[in-house]
Amino acid sequence: MEIAIPFIVLVLFLLLGIPIAFALGGAGMLGIWIVKGNWDVVMATLKAVPFNTVGDYNLTTVPMFVLMAFFSSSSGLARDLYTAAANWLSHIRGGLATATVFACGIFGAMSGASVAAAAVMANVAIPNMRRYGYSDPLAAGAVGVGATLTILIPPSVPMVIYGVATQTSIGALLIAGIVPGIVLGILLAATIMIWVTISPSIAPQTVKTPWPERWRSLARIWTSLLLIILVIVLLYSGVATPTEVGAVGAFAAMLIGIFSRRLSWASALHALRETIRTSAMIFIIMIGANLFGYFMTQSQVPQNLVAAVMEMQINRWVIIIGVTIGYFVISMFMDEIPLLLLTLPLSFPLISAAGFDPVWFGVMSTLMVSMGLVFPPVGMVAFVVAATSKVDLMNVYRGTGILIIAIFVTTALVMIFPEIALWLPTSMRKG
Repeated sequence: MEIAIPFIVLVLFLLLGIPIAFALGGAGMLGIWIVKGNWDVVMATLKAVPFNTVGDYNLTTVPMFVLMAFFSSSSGLARDLYTAAANWLSHIRGGLATATVFACGIFGAMSGASVAAAAVMANVAIPNMRRYGYSDPLAAGAVGVGATLTILIPPSVPMVIYGVATQTSIGALLIAGIVPGIVLGILLAATIMIWVTISPSIAPQTVKTPWPERWRSLARIWTSLLLIILVIVLLYSGVATPTEVGAVGAFAAMLIGIFSRRLSWASALHALRETIRTSAMIFIIMIGANLFGYFMTQSQVPQNLVAAVMEMQINRWVIIIGVTIGYFVISMFMDEIPLLLLTLPLSFPLISAAGFDPVWFGVMSTLMVSMGLVFPPVGMVAFVVAATSKVDLMNVYRGTGILIIAIFVTTALVMIFPEIALWLPTSMRKG
């Protein structure tokens, strides 16, 4: 019964609004004291865990990817991507919403964080869609659900966190998200087409952009596409580690901003400050999560859970469906990184014992997290879209509630056909 106290304390801390890092760390320290009955052990753990956590070389990937994202954002690449996609698709009914999805996906290959992508694309895309008569639910839904592509397509910060937490190959995880990300993008576009066909009033106007302007808009994004190709080729070929790939990507994004004369000293310093702030926040959360994870290891909670489930001889697909539902529910109330760090100490041993591939589960967990990011009653990305674009939150939920069907279908396809996620990393390993 005493083992349950830290979990109760954690929930109370979260309900009281205490930052997730300190809630996890405080509950973990309490749990260690309950298990060991010795405050000296708690203090020794507190001395060792922070350094051991942030001293992991693989974590240097995080600030590199974050810096790449902020340089890309400061250089105005998101607006160029949206403009190019809109110029080529605006003549189709619902084309601006589809262009938003594709722009989110491409920008995701330079950012890796769904909340950041949602904030940037909401500023860029929603005013333009409103100008042409698109309904708020469609415009906000396209941005909100489109932003979830960023945590699938490399570079993905949540994938890196998953790899560090589970000791899974980060390179394989990043590559594994490419095909599911493409599938999700296609299904989102199809869902939009079906929606505007059933309700034409939500996307009443189409605009045919002259061909010269279409080609000019493509010319403005060739550097962005080159950056994406460079990152993916380096990851797939294995000639550079994910950290080195992130460093090359950040440097290339900076050069693009300099040569396009869009990256000023002020915006570059802002990108550096935001990178430090974001990276520090992630590292502090990881320290708190590792303190709580140390408590769970010492209390044998994950091991006992795995043993109990295995003794029940439950079909492994029932286990993964149960985990999927659990992730979906929790993700409605928590951002993706804290959620992964909180749940993986329990879910990963269970999934591994059931015989599932860790790389495949990395993709699955990312998809499961992305569902809750846009689904009521909370949905972190939905809140960001509403706050950034001044669209009523209920209209955001109406849009994401329809387009989330594409995420459900993609998750089901990856579950039924694991090769969707595993084909590229498997071929990478063979190569």
